[in-house]
Amino acid sequence: MFHRHARAACVGAATVGALVMTALQGAAAAPSDGRGPGPAPAPSARTAAATLAVSAVRPDVLRAMQRDLGLTPAQARQRLVNEAEAGATAARLRQRLAGSYAGAWVEGEASSVLTVATTRAADAAAIRASGAEADVVGHSLAELDRTKAALDRAARAAATSGVPVWYVDVRTNSVVVRAADREAAASLTARVGAADRSRIQVLATREQPRALYDIRGGDAYYMGGSGRCSVGFPVTRGTQQGFATAGHCGRAGTTTTGYNRVAQGSFQASTFPGRDTAWVATNTNWTATPYVKGAGGANVQVTGSVQQPVGASICRSGSTTGWHCGTIQQHNTSVTYPEGTITGVTRTSVCAEPGDSGGSYISGSQAQGVTSGGSGDCRSGGTTYHQPINPLLEAYGLTLKTTTGPEDPPDPGEPGGTWAAGTVYRAGDQVTYGGATYRCLQGHQAQAGWEPPNVPALWQRG
Repeated sequence: MFHRHARAACVGAATVGALVMTALQGAAAAPSDGRGPGPAPAPSARTAAATLAVSAVRPDVLRAMQRDLGLTPAQARQRLVNEAEAGATAARLRQRLAGSYAGAWVEGEASSVLTVATTRAADAAAIRASGAEADVVGHSLAELDRTKAALDRAARAAATSGVPVWYVDVRTNSVVVRAADREAAASLTARVGAADRSRIQVLATREQPRALYDIRGGDAYYMGGSGRCSVGFPVTRGTQQGFATAGHCGRAGTTTTGYNRVAQGSFQASTFPGRDTAWVATNTNWTATPYVKGAGGANVQVTGSVQQPVGASICRSGSTTGWHCGTIQQHNTSVTYPEGTITGVTRTSVCAEPGDSGGSYISGSQAQGVTSGGSGDCRSGGTTYHQPINPLLEAYGLTLKTTTGPEDPPDPGEPGGTWAAGTVYRAGDQVTYGGATYRCLQGHQAQAGWEPPNVPALWQRG
């Protein structure tokens, strides 16, 4: 067994999507003569550039826009084109208006009409000539930013628990303070100058913001201040989120903190020795993701839990040694640790070290198990054992967090029968679906899109 020791770990997050906009803005803002921005490109050129950028947007992004913004497919694409054009136009106008610039925004479900604000009425004609609406206001964006900065400084010396949010609102040409407690807001705003207070408006709010963190396989977590292990796989149990890990990492009731030492959750159940299984339920600050931390910190997608055969390649993610790979040597192995014997584990040639316990074993995109123990290290090599994930999920009634199933699956026929998503099936199990009988070929946890007629690699019609 890999014993636990404290060691800090951190995790990075990457955002995508802004790159397209930045590239368009940068190209549009290039000066023509060294003295300022050149003329705006022709509308047809802007549209062509925006359309080209939008053509690279993933289909799932468009589907999410349709779902959450109430758009048709055509409206979603047109909105992205319009917003790309608007971003380029706003960037050029910001340079041209300089100190009088007071912000920009788009409105309209699909049309995304651009409005640019200025403190100088004489700028309105140039704004309209660029294809945007003009709004003449009293405060420049630079002035609003200075007021916001004054509030930030004041907040360092004032209690702000009753004032959860403040921001520059270009639409209202003000700095908005969202307050759950009017007295706290008054105390905060009293610490800034009169000119700044004239630009502030206080609005009531019921917001209670909290930090949000991702649960990802392979990341570190800490147990009650006594040591460190690694997340196996993010899971859910009904609406409760959490993760699977090794039983020797903690007993039921042991509290955990995340990779960032923020309160995370507690062990709900744990078995060790005999088996080496456990799961942790997390608080609402933490969200289960369908990922394992891969090489260089990249996210590796988890799409299912089909057990791979002996000889198959397998990789492991842990908070001490990161990402290492090897092969599956034997299934259904028994191994004796000083604490007792563990049965039903899988033996592999992947190396591991203390602190990697509980971490993820994955073959391709298929979850295999959680790190139990072994011998050797990642300098000279070693042998490790993992607790298979499917028996763990079945024992605790957990559902593995996975990415979307196969897109556009074939028609499975008439639904109905004994097959059910979320059920862990072993090789040889029989189910009925759509009036037919099927036999399970490979152990896995069923999920939507993996109905027996859709996945002949998992089910054989009998």
